[in-house]
Amino acid sequence: MFRQGYILGFFLCCISFSLAAQYKIPEVPKVQTSIYDYYNLLSATEQTNLEQKLIRYSDSTSTQIVVVIIDSTKGELINYLGARWGEEWNIGQENKNNGILILLAKTDKKITISTGYGVEHLLTDAMSRRIIERDIIPYFKQNNYYGGLNRGTDAIFEVMLGAYKGSRISKQSEFPFEVAIFLFLIFLIFLIAISKNRRNGGPGGGSKNTLSDIIDVIILSNSGRGAYRRSSGGFGGRSSSGGGFSSGGFGGGFGGGSFGGGGASGGW
Repeated sequence: MFRQGYILGFFLCCISFSLAAQYKIPEVPKVQTSIYDYYNLLSATEQTNLEQKLIRYSDSTSTQIVVVIIDSTKGELINYLGARWGEEWNIGQENKNNGILILLAKTDKKITISTGYGVEHLLTDAMSRRIIERDIIPYFKQNNYYGGLNRGTDAIFEVMLGAYKGSRISKQSEFPFEVAIFLFLIFLIFLIAISKNRRNGGPGGGSKNTLSDIIDVIILSNSGRGAYRRSSGGFGGRSSSGGGFSSGGFGGGFGGGSFGGGGASGGW
């Protein structure tokens, strides 16, 4: 009997702690827009640029992406808080459930991407985690919070368009690909030089042709690399700021999005 009472008391304590740890979500703002910085983390210019970009995206696609920045979740798991926040604010369009909430807890050093039912098939949990780890957190580790949020929202745009490839995570232990190509070209040039010399009967007979071959190889390799760099700019390289744009928020406001707990979270 004592043991059963002890177990019951333990569970009641756990429930009480859980209820006490719940973060009190603010009431739905009268002006329903894309950025709510309760921590004052972003500068006025950064907030305006990011807000305008997300409003333009909502106007053209109807998908509402909202960024909320707070101090701390006060002990609540950030992924649960994000889903609850999106649900209580009804982020998204009515009957489309196409809301996306990015919740950043600055002091906790945690972030989550929560998705409405209508976008889960595109912005999956795995894809949200990949964006957090590869596109957002590397900026946050450099204390560039605007850069992380800006790149993260661009990555979401790319996912929704089916064009996302992700930022490559560099590792110090990896042997640089460019160095490997350069060493291979040196080795190839050395073999060509030996072959030419042998074919022309001595070290001097084929020097002119060998030099020409070397120049051709270098030109071809450089032109190929240059073409790749010019063509690999991608959607994320576009500037997110624009002049002369002004808006009070989402057209029509939040319309009734439903969140089912989809998304991912991470820390740094």
